[in-house]
Amino acid sequence: MQHEWGDIAQHQEGNTSTFEDHSMLPSSVTCFEDRLYYSGQKSHKIPDTLVKLYGTKVSALDLSYNDLVTLKGLEGFPNLHELILDNNQLGDTISFPYLPRLHTLSLNKNRIEDIELLLKKIFKNLPTVTYLSLLGNKACPNQLSDISNDEEDYQRYRYYVLYHLPKLKFLDSTRVLESERVEAKRRGQLMKVVRPKPGVHTGDYLITPIPSPYSPLPRVVRNPHEHKGIYGKCKYKYSGKHSEGNRFICNNDL
Repeated sequence: MQHEWGDIAQHQEGNTSTFEDHSMLPSSVTCFEDRLYYSGQKSHKIPDTLVKLYGTKVSALDLSYNDLVTLKGLEGFPNLHELILDNNQLGDTISFPYLPRLHTLSLNKNRIEDIELLLKKIFKNLPTVTYLSLLGNKACPNQLSDISNDEEDYQRYRYYVLYHLPKLKFLDSTRVLESERVEAKRRGQLMKVVRPKPGVHTGDYLITPIPSPYSPLPRVVRNPHEHKGIYGKCKYKYSGKHSEGNRFICNNDL
């Protein structure tokens, strides 16, 4: 069910004076059951009115395809179970409020580079996360972020992430295997993938980043009713330089 912000403000608990200046409201928002979608609006931050109208009422929030550079205001959504932040401009300064119920976090196609810093923040403030996706970030060393990465880099990254977040059931598009848990516990702490900075001379050659033609996400904003595709059945998985990318796991398959 889609609502216009003006209509919502007029009917919200019968109070027409809650938001007197409608010119300050975002253009539109979609609410489906307890799921809230605010995608493709090119917002740099979470609108205050979004928090005031829906903060305590929803368990799933999709803020994908915006230009978010901060998550200020997210503390106003204390009951979230699922948070989708794909295709934004979030970097290493990202800060999460304490969300004790959040189990799904999707950060595909952002600007995150420091995996160690990110994992510390997730471990501290999002203690129940079991589904995490970071595809398309430099922090996730696979073909989607840099064509020079290979399958070994990606597997080392998985061990490293699982060492820091041992409760994960899915990482990116793939279910976590028991063998990965064992290896992550044994030596995951040593598996951080570190590469020289782009454009820096190493020995006799210059390392230059190679742009990737792939993307972990569709090029258009998805229909709000297609939320089951966030983690779909994985018919294909990342397996090296010629992978097509990822497929997500469907909720009814979990």
